Amino acid sequence: MTPELLWQLGRVSGIGISSDKNYVVYKVSTPDVAANTSKAQYYSISLKDGKSISIKNTDSLLVNKYISPDGKFILSDESVKIKNNSGKDFYPSLDKSNVYIYDQLNYRHWDTWEDGSYDHIFITEQSNPQNKIDLMAGEPYDCPTKPFGGAEDYTWSADGKTVVYVAKKKYGTAYATSTNTDLYAYDVASRKTINLTAGNTGYDINPSYNQKNELAWLSMKRDGYEADKQDLKVYNGVNTINLTANRDDIHVMGYKWSDDGTKIFFYAPVNGTEQLFEVNYPGLTKKAIVIRQITKGDFDINGIVGQSGNILVVSRTDMNHAAELYTVDLSGGNMKQLTHTNDDVYSKIKISRTERRFIKTTDNKEMLVWVIYPPDFDSTKKYPTLLYCQGGPQSALTQYYSFRWNFQLMAANGYIVICPNRRGMPGHGTQWNEQISKDWGGQVMQDYLSAVDDISKEKYVDTKRIGCVGASFGGYSAFYLAGIHNNRFKTFIAHNGVYDLRSMYGTTEELWFTNWDIGGSYWDKNNTDAQKAYSQFNPIELVDKWNTPILIYQGGKDYRVPIEQGQQAFQAAQLRGIKSKFIYFPEENHWVLGVQNAQIWQKEFFKWLSDTMK
Repeated sequence: MTPELLWQLGRVSGIGISSDKNYVVYKVSTPDVAANTSKAQYYSISLKDGKSISIKNTDSLLVNKYISPDGKFILSDESVKIKNNSGKDFYPSLDKSNVYIYDQLNYRHWDTWEDGSYDHIFITEQSNPQNKIDLMAGEPYDCPTKPFGGAEDYTWSADGKTVVYVAKKKYGTAYATSTNTDLYAYDVASRKTINLTAGNTGYDINPSYNQKNELAWLSMKRDGYEADKQDLKVYNGVNTINLTANRDDIHVMGYKWSDDGTKIFFYAPVNGTEQLFEVNYPGLTKKAIVIRQITKGDFDINGIVGQSGNILVVSRTDMNHAAELYTVDLSGGNMKQLTHTNDDVYSKIKISRTERRFIKTTDNKEMLVWVIYPPDFDSTKKYPTLLYCQGGPQSALTQYYSFRWNFQLMAANGYIVICPNRRGMPGHGTQWNEQISKDWGGQVMQDYLSAVDDISKEKYVDTKRIGCVGASFGGYSAFYLAGIHNNRFKTFIAHNGVYDLRSMYGTTEELWFTNWDIGGSYWDKNNTDAQKAYSQFNPIELVDKWNTPILIYQGGKDYRVPIEQGQQAFQAAQLRGIKSKFIYFPEENHWVLGVQNAQIWQKEFFKWLSDTMK
């Protein structure tokens, strides 16, 4: 695998199953490096013979879920100007000015400054497009929710009488410090809206109905905790049932109703993978809730496309293969690859071996560590090794396939890669996942070092050539470990990492995150959790102990971990005479989405490792 080859792979995403249940519709996006963009092509593939054909649009095969069941109305979303934020708004005669004026938070989000416009949901009469109703008229709230909400944020009820949508109806500082999104039901006839989830203070997202008019959604309990256990709930018009409440180990990532509405299929992290489950829905009966794991193996199920009889179509990845669609036999879990978009590429390259390794942590817990070996690995040779630090911080480290942090590519360049499922990861129980909050520099850092020390016992690991790499919380980890590693590492790479918790608190946009994970503001001297974080767990306090080369990436439009974090780290390294490099992407946010930018990211990554791991 090479960076160039990686960016030739088609990116497969399932869209749906045809109404006759015979075809799967999917999209393949292929990067075009020369044009610095991606090209999309739609296909349908037969579930009977596996033959795939290119199609121009999906209208003839898929039911448009945004058209009301009686066909009279269609749902859509569009931007509506609600608030005045620009200089031109306040001073119309100065129409060439370029000024934003704010008197409240939230003034920017993810990678966009607030301009007073909000996304709203509209119902439009099909026969009379001029008859258009804004379901959120005059409200300074968004649906789809920002920054990641999409068409999954609103839906028709099965009887067509109601539209349910997701919104966080908070404004200003309350918006910046809360995760409390709710489900709102708009009655088409009366034009009245009610809050269906007013009793829940955390996230409520992704509503969908079965044909019995029963509503399912994903829900978290606690306000301000974006990584809370995510449960699957159903409301039947009488009461709400939490289908996964009694499973401490299940954090639901996504779901889909069964065709008959009696079950829900979902996927969730399990011990370093993401697997497919089903749960029955007892409705108004007193039947027991039964959860069954359908698939097992070292791979990820990361999307559910739809059902055709006893077959479910899903998206699947592993550390050696980008997403393809598979069929799953619901009775036994047997899987069969349906799409073969990238088979030709993979047939011409060598595959890396991935292995589970279990180690004892400093507090005597068992921790899973994924190990990825170079192709043609020879245990009699010595290999440079990379510790990969996952971001999040509470995101699962599973058999996913990243187009940036690509373990297959790292291994193909001759590196052993170790990926600890350290504290703060779902799939190992709620206690394990939550232990990282307010303890960023504590046990999790010992987990990292335990993983490095354990793999270093192997004769095939060159202990003089061990590097540490990561982004976001992984970047924070690199900055922090640079001050405590006791010469274990030869080099560090940090992408959009948190370097100074104080300035992070003063510039990041989603304050609920720092309030929860760090403990609160730096000026609250009575808050022991926060003061411990700002003093003991703050990488900037350890920079006097830095002695190792470091590469720092930073996105100019990253408002989650803003630009001053990378700037401060680079400036400190330079002034201390430490070999360092700063790579700045002015138009990128927390990620690197530009095709050519991503190529440079990869080239600089391996160039730096080659230069510093000699």
